[in-house]
Order: sequence, then structure tokens, then C-alpha cells
Amino acid sequence: MTTVLRILLRRTALLVPLLLGIALFVFLVMRFSDVDPASAFFQGADPTPRQLHAFRERNGLLDPLPVRYLHFVGDLLHGDLGTSALTRTPVLDQVVTALPLTLQLTFLGLGIAVVLALAGGVTAAVHRDRAADQVIRVLSLVGVAAPAFWLALLMIQYLAVDRGWFPSGGYINPEDSVTGWLRTMALPALALSLPVAAQLTRIVRTSVVEELDKDYVRTAIGNGLPPHVVVGRNVLRNALVNPLTVLGLRVGYLLGGAVVIETVFALPGMGKLMIDAVQNGDPAVVQGVVLTTATGFVLVNLVIDILYLLVNPRLREAA
Repeated sequence: MTTVLRILLRRTALLVPLLLGIALFVFLVMRFSDVDPASAFFQGADPTPRQLHAFRERNGLLDPLPVRYLHFVGDLLHGDLGTSALTRTPVLDQVVTALPLTLQLTFLGLGIAVVLALAGGVTAAVHRDRAADQVIRVLSLVGVAAPAFWLALLMIQYLAVDRGWFPSGGYINPEDSVTGWLRTMALPALALSLPVAAQLTRIVRTSVVEELDKDYVRTAIGNGLPPHVVVGRNVLRNALVNPLTVLGLRVGYLLGGAVVIETVFALPGMGKLMIDAVQNGDPAVVQGVVLTTATGFVLVNLVIDILYLLVNPRLREAA
């Protein structure tokens, strides 16, 4: 356990330069974009050159770039993501309002993807080269090729519009109605999760097949242990190493895909917040959403790294 704690502290320390690098990248991209924060702040009005200059001077926009970056990082450390040019409210407040829905959608989609991948991958591996394996492999290939937004449109047409089983959009807070929340989140989460589930299913199948071909499995079954016990207790634990690695990368896909899915289903999450900010020329909100999403992706991958160490004793010993 001491080894895991030491590795965790080392990985956590590496987050500091990584997050500073992300902040630098976002800072440079936004500063070299065509959007002028001063013009964005006065959009809808007709500011004079003196007003624009006063705004830039008051907000440090005339300082050298390194000084502006240090001020930018200092503001981030104090939880200041800037002020929206459109609503004149702190960006942090808007992010705090929109982030819970995006997290709900992302992790609900992640849970569905993991369940489908484990069920499909293990079933295909255990019934290798049989009918069940062939069907699952074909379905996973179709799922990999199908974009999430296309699946979302099909689900809206056939499950919401034609049959009325689910609403075609909108959001109900779980505090108001858990059933209503599940109904509004079912199609978005399913559309978001199916491509990830298809990719993970193929990886889980390959990993489980490799483990089933090893000598310890044949020895355990030959000694009288039921196959389902061997698979559940030993094979699955060893076979989860590779899927866990891929899962960390797929979380980034889920966070990015949530932007499109929220727009399709009119969900008031981070995706809709960023799309509205881009359309309305609100650079501070775009910057805040990107920083929050990137930080979330890094933190989730840290959790995946820890799980990877827990299920892989050999890597833990080597580390």
C-alpha cells in the first residue's frame, strides 16, 4: 500500500506542470485568436477608441504576454475564470451551473459503455468463433463506425418521435423527478456510450481470449474449478489491464462527445454553454469551458492510472 501511495503522490505532483501547460496552451490560443475581449465586452454598443483603450488597460490587456499569463494563472488559482462579456456574470458561476449535467451525462454514458463492453466482450471470448461471438463482433464493428450524433438522430426519430417512448430533448433535474431524469438522459447517454462500448468490447474480447489460452486457466479448470469461477476470479482481473488503459482515453471522447450530444438533445450542459459562447463571441466562457473540460480529463486519467496499478501487481512492483 505504501508503494501505491508513493506512486499516487508522484503522479499527483506531475499534474502541476501538466495543468500549467494546459493553461498556457489555452491562454495562447485565446490570445492569438481573432476575438478581441474589449470588442466582445462592448458588443451591441458602439464604444469609442478611448473606451476600448481604457478597458484594455484596466484588464491588463496591454501588458507583455508573460505578465498577462502570470496574472491569468494567478486568477485561476483563486478560482477566477473571468467574466462573461454577454451576461456580465462570472464564468465560474456559469460553469458550476452547467457542469453537473455534463458530468451526469458523461459518467452515465461511461457506466453503460463499461457494462455493455464487459458483457459483450466476455461472452464473445467464452463462446469464441461461435454464433454469439460472430454476432457480437459484427455489432461492435458497426458501433465503432457509427458516429454518436448519427445514433442520436436515429434514436430521436425512431424512439422519441415515432413511438414516443422517450422525450426528444430537454432536461429534468433528478431532485424533481428521478424517473423524469432517467427518461431525459436515457437516449443521450446511450447515443454517447455505444461507440465507446463497441471499441471496449473488442478490446475486452481480445484480452479475455489471451488469458483463456494461458496454462493457469487450463490447470484450474482441470483441477475441477467451474469455468465461470475461473473467469470471474482470475481471468477477468488479469484481462482488465488493457481495457483500463483505453478507458482513460475514451473518457476524453465522452467529454468531447457530450458537447455534440447536448446540442442535439437541447441539454443545458457545458456543450451548450460553449456553443452559445462561440456563436455570441464570448471568449471568456469558451476559455473557461475548455479549461474545465481539460482539467476534468486529466483528473479522470489520474484515477484510471491508479486503478491500472491496483489491478496490475507486476506494474506496481516495477514502479
